[in-house]
Amino acid sequence: MPIYEYKALNPKGGGVTGILDADSAKDARIALRAKKLHVTEIRRLEDVGGEAKRRRLPRIFRRVPREAIALLTRQLSTMLKAGIPLAQSLNALVEQAASADLEAVLRDVREKVTQGTSLAEALAFHPLYFSELYVNMVRAGEASGNLDIVLARLADYSQQQNRLRARVQAALAYPMVMLSFGILVVFVLTTFVVPRILDVLRTAKRDAVLPLPTRILTTVSEFLQGYWWLVILLAVAAWIIFKLLLREERYRLAWDRMVLGIPLIGDLLKKQAVSRFAVTLSTLLKSGIPALQALAIVKNILENRVLKRVISDVHDRILEGADIATPLKRSGIFPPVVGYMVSIGEQSGQLEEILDRISESYDEEIELTVQKVTSMIEPILIIFLALGVGFVVVSILLPILEIGQAVQ
Repeated sequence: MPIYEYKALNPKGGGVTGILDADSAKDARIALRAKKLHVTEIRRLEDVGGEAKRRRLPRIFRRVPREAIALLTRQLSTMLKAGIPLAQSLNALVEQAASADLEAVLRDVREKVTQGTSLAEALAFHPLYFSELYVNMVRAGEASGNLDIVLARLADYSQQQNRLRARVQAALAYPMVMLSFGILVVFVLTTFVVPRILDVLRTAKRDAVLPLPTRILTTVSEFLQGYWWLVILLAVAAWIIFKLLLREERYRLAWDRMVLGIPLIGDLLKKQAVSRFAVTLSTLLKSGIPALQALAIVKNILENRVLKRVISDVHDRILEGADIATPLKRSGIFPPVVGYMVSIGEQSGQLEEILDRISESYDEEIELTVQKVTSMIEPILIIFLALGVGFVVVSILLPILEIGQAVQ
């Protein structure tokens, strides 16, 4: 059934927007009139599955509601466990969708399910909202008849990843805001405030030679005044070139390898990758997905190319008859203790439980590492900003002191 987006006026004259599904635009208008809404605009949402034509913003500017998806996954699991049919459960999720975009997606999923499509196949039409991991776990749950249990595990996994992501972002937010504000202050001082002060100093000193720091500041200030647009243009161009280069496999691999080599930051990224690898593989294995397929999914959710190659090598070695632990030990990326613990899990038949313990352990280490990173970044930023502002102040004070000495 087609999905329509509408704008209307309620009986009090207030604006109302929303979406609904109907066989035609005429039927949609009739349904809205029944709700005492006066339709001012209505249009069909084309290609909802591909999420192409209906999106007003490019993909990079759209925020995927991860928390909302984790919540609806939990709610769907609860309703299915209570014996509510899938179609009715999807109806309930549609009525309480957190946004218009998510509502349109859920309506499309519901429509496909009522037409006989499996839930996993319906979700696969929306890769921006439901990842390959999500779709494969749902497919495994449908095949095993334990969809409610699998959805509960998926909700646990999603919420755990959201919490981990939120902790890291919160820890890094203050240093980033501090750095951005400091750069802005130095830029404003150098471009707008310093030139006026320097004009006064030049007039006072006339033909006298200004101190070296003042001459440097004058040159920088004049350049920024006349070519500030060039600085912004070069920064944007450099960012675009950087992004384009990262599309090439060799440059992306070199960049990811360099990032992993950065002290503390690289260690933090490795621990995040180990934790995500462990909890994702455990969740997939518990859901009944074979190890080879699970590793292929894990590889696709990792962003670092170096780590992707390690998981790909593990996958290939298993095809040759090896276990999971041996290639992990030889990778040089995963800590040896992870390889040994995985080996114990494989031998004892408790691999999922061991992976969960690895994830819990590394989550704790991530928190400690984040604290170390932030405790080091903050004083470094303070020193950096102090040097910048201090240079500006010294460059202004030196000629003022010379003028004072000359007057005496």
